[in-house]
Amino acid sequence: MNKLVLTGLLAAGTMTHLQGAQPAGQRPNILFILSDDHTSQAWGIYGGVLAEYAHNANIRRLANEGVVLDNCFCTNSISAPSRASILTGLYSHRNGLYTLADSLDTSIPTLATLLQANGYHTGLVGKWHIQSQPQGFDYYSIFYDQGEYRDPTFIESTDPWPGNRRFGERVLGFSTDLVTEKAIRWMKEQDGNQPFLMCCHFKATHEPYDYPIRMEHLYDGVTFPEPENLLDWGPETNGRSFKGQTLEELERRWRIASQDPDKWWCRYPGLPFSTEGMQRTAARRASYQKFIRDYLRCGATVDDNIGKLLKALDEMNIADNTIVIYVSDQGYFLGEHGFFDKRMFYEESARMPFVIRYPKKVPAGKRLDDLILNVDFAPTLAEFAGVKMENVQGDSFVSNLKGNTPTDWRKEIYYRYWTNHAIRPAHFAIRSDRYKLIFYYARNLDMTDTENFDFTPSWDFYDLQNDPHENHNAYNDPKYAPVIKQMKKDLLRLRKETGDTDEKYPEMQELLEKYYNK
Repeated sequence: MNKLVLTGLLAAGTMTHLQGAQPAGQRPNILFILSDDHTSQAWGIYGGVLAEYAHNANIRRLANEGVVLDNCFCTNSISAPSRASILTGLYSHRNGLYTLADSLDTSIPTLATLLQANGYHTGLVGKWHIQSQPQGFDYYSIFYDQGEYRDPTFIESTDPWPGNRRFGERVLGFSTDLVTEKAIRWMKEQDGNQPFLMCCHFKATHEPYDYPIRMEHLYDGVTFPEPENLLDWGPETNGRSFKGQTLEELERRWRIASQDPDKWWCRYPGLPFSTEGMQRTAARRASYQKFIRDYLRCGATVDDNIGKLLKALDEMNIADNTIVIYVSDQGYFLGEHGFFDKRMFYEESARMPFVIRYPKKVPAGKRLDDLILNVDFAPTLAEFAGVKMENVQGDSFVSNLKGNTPTDWRKEIYYRYWTNHAIRPAHFAIRSDRYKLIFYYARNLDMTDTENFDFTPSWDFYDLQNDPHENHNAYNDPKYAPVIKQMKKDLLRLRKETGDTDEKYPEMQELLEKYYNK
């Protein structure tokens, strides 16, 4: 990999122009569209049982006019940590944002602070979720915490920073529409003499998967096909090491919210709903149908608003010189293994659907299967903007997008989920183009948002070529013993390369000594 070199300027937090940096008038605008939990299975361009059902005209347009990443992954599949890695180009253990309860240190350089310091006008609208005040943005209008789907509260850059208290103005309307309107208004206010970065961040398609009135009859009467492992009932089914968050939990939430919506933490659409009295299999299937109907309606609203953003660029005559990226902060389970939510290092959860359009520099209608990480986004956009982002752990994939993948590009990726819960224990992992090895260590360490429970550390191993849906934990299959032995060595190497060695945790050193080679 082409690692960026630490310089004396970096120690002062300074980032520098590349040699031959483009003049301001030639540098591209950047429209970075980020959704929450809008997983690849629901984009319609990645295949799967729902591909023909996704309302995706504008996502498909971007795919036809740009490059789709087929193997893009997050390094920690949960919203705030993934967003921090996107901005900083650093893994969670380097940027300090491990769990949802953490905040990003405002002194850490980000893509926004870099571009702002190098002549970009910078804006941010929608879901922020990193707790601390946004840095490097000339303008922001962000949700408080998660934000609401309906009539959300926006905190403006002209407001006093609220810290942990609710502050801002409530705006009537549906959040996805409102975020788009604010982003377009800001882009149209730019004078054209200064390139811009607009981060347009939707709340959708996060739970409760809400949608506006115009979508309430979309998919009426439709019965959605099921994933092949919808009726996976737990470790006894496929030998995995954890229980996971199943659709029965989502049904429980719907049932409680149906009884008293005002006392629940969010407002679900389509209530009342209950599967009480149903046989187990029928209940799961009924929950799946409601879940997917709500989710795809929510996703259709995102696609509509992507269309509005693209139309605005066309009307402003800046589409050719604007990089447009649409990506989700992580994946999401849509009934696979009987799950909803994310967090685990399964393909549906960790894969980030990603499409980029830049007519001047990126070919149209192509797909890239290189292993890309969210820590690569910031250095990539920095290179397109003609500047260099120092002290990042990711690598620019500009050359990859042009069909010139470096010969030393990564062959494996490293992943770590730090939040430790009984149904979803903390783990770290390695994935190559074919194999995946996961170690569930299940220790709280000094993390926030964790719980205590008994768990014996264990391993999962999957052959993604022969078992693409990860239906069988093959860790104890003797034919894979040589592969697993080598992957354990490679996993240790990646941990050292990324600086994630747990040296400050004696209990982890003892645990690794005891369980790593079992």
